Amino acid sequence: MKYLLPILFLFLFSCDNDDNDCILDCAGACNENVELWGECYNIEETTQLWIINGMGTGTIPSEIGNLTNLTWLTISNNPNLGGNIPEEIGNLTNLTSLAMDQNELIGEIPIELFNLTNLTYLSFDENQISGSIPPEIGQLINLTDFWASSNELSGDIPSEIGQLINLTDLYLPHNNLTGIPSEISLLENLSSITISNNQFTSLPDNICDLPDGCYIWVHDNNLCEDNYYECLSDWHSQNQSNCCQGPEGQTNWTTCP
Repeated sequence: MKYLLPILFLFLFSCDNDDNDCILDCAGACNENVELWGECYNIEETTQLWIINGMGTGTIPSEIGNLTNLTWLTISNNPNLGGNIPEEIGNLTNLTSLAMDQNELIGEIPIELFNLTNLTYLSFDENQISGSIPPEIGQLINLTDFWASSNELSGDIPSEIGQLINLTDLYLPHNNLTGIPSEISLLENLSSITISNNQFTSLPDNICDLPDGCYIWVHDNNLCEDNYYECLSDWHSQNQSNCCQGPEGQTNWTTCP
């Protein structure tokens, strides 16, 4: 009898799978639930998830990629949540909204994230995300809003941004971006583009081909006067120490070529 009870226990709490070696999940079921930050979420039933206002600490667990029925994911305002964005986020192909604002996330944007072609809203505001914006962003053809302000993004905005024909709001201030492609003019639904407080030294000469009424915010860059266009919504506080002419057309402090 003493040998029968352990056998019976294993029979009751094992899964009917090929290996018959299921490890019970956080709800005592077989691979039906995922534990994140001390809470148990059903894989089949969880379609929306909010980890906000300090609920998230440490790093984002890779297991979040198992919640494949998610359509809405918000991980925001968690001052003790850092580390990289896990590549498993790319498994969540049903997502239409992904907000990861006001955390302490670091590292580059994982390429796998651009598998999420159903996204309409994507935001990384106020983190420490670094590196360039990958050209794979052009795969997010349903995107209407892209926000990534107050990070450490650098380099050029990729030309593939012009493939986001549904984009209405591009918000990238307070980074270290240096270039903007002429393909930006292809965004025929754009209503606002904010690239202020970066390191831009030039604008494409077709910038005014953006839709009428589109707000174009460019203040606090390194733009010389030959980059001023009437369609710009603002212009102030340009660092023109390397320009040949100052704001009134006078010879500037540096030696002109």
